[in-house]
Amino acid sequence: MTGRVEGKVAFITGAARGQGRSHAVRLAQEGADIIGIDVLDDIPGAPYGPATEDDLAETVRQVEALDRRIVATKADVRDYDGLKSALDAGVAQLGRLDIVSANAGISTAMAPAQDLSEELWVDMVDVNLTGVWRTCKAAIPHLKAAGGGSIILTSSDAGLFAFPNIAHYVSAKHGVVGLMRTLALELAPDMIRVNSVHPTVVDTPMVNNDQTYRLFRPDVENPGVDDFKEAATAINALPIPWVDAVDISNAVLFLASDEARYITGVPLPVDAGAAVK
Repeated sequence: MTGRVEGKVAFITGAARGQGRSHAVRLAQEGADIIGIDVLDDIPGAPYGPATEDDLAETVRQVEALDRRIVATKADVRDYDGLKSALDAGVAQLGRLDIVSANAGISTAMAPAQDLSEELWVDMVDVNLTGVWRTCKAAIPHLKAAGGGSIILTSSDAGLFAFPNIAHYVSAKHGVVGLMRTLALELAPDMIRVNSVHPTVVDTPMVNNDQTYRLFRPDVENPGVDDFKEAATAINALPIPWVDAVDISNAVLFLASDEARYITGVPLPVDAGAAVK
């Protein structure tokens, strides 16, 4: 099956690399044009480097290689005016908006809840929850103008159950589920569907880094990727350490397509069975 989102326009936050780039390419493969933004700047406390202008240019190259249009801009989900301006400019160029993937998210320093700094808590919630709300707030008028559409919010298995030492992340990702369910009710009369996706560990720089290795393997003095694989596999029901970004993209594509035309208000795990283990 091809052309599952033919003629539609998708707005993707965090589009420069990882899941965001994968979503952009997968939707473009099925006929969508893309509006993409990324912060392209350091996130305080993040254990990995930021996406770069070159990363965003590579997303553009891959989408254009599929003969689809893309408008890609540096913008921050913590800045509503800048976010809205980037989206409005993209819609002006591409003509409409049908799909929203509120994908931008961060991981920062990890510690017991009582030891988290104010700054770490505020930054996490501002990006991973409030940034999702800002994305939806900017996009909803365009979706209404198009006569409906699909919003997909990226949460996590940490939005369905708890993990120690990441209370800020767990709280933000649980909040995304509440936002999703509320928006699903508010926007149903306008034929705008709202769902969330909940990945297990995904093979991206946000996860594959020394900080995550230490979180999962505190019993090892200098854990590496092989140590992490062992612990990550133990989380999932299927005997795999992680999923690939395209596995999440396929779920986003399904929820964006007419195949899911009557699915709304649903938290969809893409997690190798972690949520039921």
